[in-house]
Amino acid sequence: MGKNIGFVSTRFAGTDGVSLEAMKWAEVLEASGHPCFWFAGELDRYSARSLLVEEAHFEHDTVSWVQERAFGKKGRKAVVTDMIHALRSLLKVRLYEFIEKFHIDVLIAQNSMTIPMHIALGLALTEVAAETEMPTIAHHHDFYWERVRFSVSGVHDYLQMAFPPNLPNIQHVVINSAAQEELALRTGISSIIIPNVLDFENPPQVDHEGTANFRREIGLEEGNVMILQPTRIVQRKGIEHAIELVKRLNDPQYKLVISHEAGDEGYDYVDWLREHALEDGVDLRIIATRIGDKRSTNANGEVRYALWDVYPHADFITYPSLYEGFGNAFLEAIYFRKPLLVNRYGVFVRDIEPQEFDLAIMDGFLTKKVVRAVREILENPRRREEMVNRNYEVATRHYSYAVLRKRLNFLLGNFFGIGM
Repeated sequence: MGKNIGFVSTRFAGTDGVSLEAMKWAEVLEASGHPCFWFAGELDRYSARSLLVEEAHFEHDTVSWVQERAFGKKGRKAVVTDMIHALRSLLKVRLYEFIEKFHIDVLIAQNSMTIPMHIALGLALTEVAAETEMPTIAHHHDFYWERVRFSVSGVHDYLQMAFPPNLPNIQHVVINSAAQEELALRTGISSIIIPNVLDFENPPQVDHEGTANFRREIGLEEGNVMILQPTRIVQRKGIEHAIELVKRLNDPQYKLVISHEAGDEGYDYVDWLREHALEDGVDLRIIATRIGDKRSTNANGEVRYALWDVYPHADFITYPSLYEGFGNAFLEAIYFRKPLLVNRYGVFVRDIEPQEFDLAIMDGFLTKKVVRAVREILENPRRREEMVNRNYEVATRHYSYAVLRKRLNFLLGNFFGIGM
């Protein structure tokens, strides 16, 4: 018997990690006969199955006002407390409305009981879960203790209560083993790991016709080799290592392309990278203006491509991140059968490396050996073919929808009995 699933977050729109993983969960749940519904402050989902509540967005004026006064200082004023509770009350009413309107059987809180981007929403969800005793899955992507900007706060009481809450009707899901351990140590809460996944049973559909002009449009010529950094430009992505790699490969045909723009952490880093590339003679293309959530054409007749239109055109992927919660771009590169360079960030070392993928691996810095390995991959088509096929096979075993389906069935079985 199918259950109505209600997804809750501040935003389900675009290509951020939480929105993407929620979409994958919904695909798998829908295929198993569980209709999915959406509650958020920004939505690009099917409107007949959605409840849009502007105050649920982390960028809503009142929410931003609260956040500014809640973090970066040790205490808080009574007016901040009052505003948090006013928002909490409003959001609780809307959550009850969502549950009644769509006859929700299970709530899935997507990161909204994890990182305190919206304190009042976490509190409202916690109280609704406590009052209704509704089966709830809290899907945790990144906790507040993993982010420096939340380390000083005047809302520690709320963080203890709702980020995440320890209630008998909530099952907790984390995306890596370090988070599982840390959650247990800090709160006594047990959790299961569901890694990020892709639909490896169904290889990607590449629209060769629709994207035929992509390389030309970003200024690449016949014979150029496209080395793609498929991430936002933020410091923890370690993009200076990608510049260093292209410099040391020392071939003018190699072009470094970055797909996304600088994000919520300012523009100093991107300016520094541009200077760095210029000094090192690296041809760096930042193509963020040509990339959108999905393919479209703007007023000037220019095509904006989706990231998944870009991957097929890449010859090699750089992923020299210093820190990742899991690493979506890592899986995407493997899904599109592209060879890649990976830095040994913590989660990679613990959770991904033991699966024995075939990769070019650096450990914090680029050695001659790593540069040599990348050059061989780029120059030897047979080596490349063996590498990407092996990686696809390993990923299918560990990071496919089949893995997700099995673990979601396990969670629902805990609530409703076996055979869900």
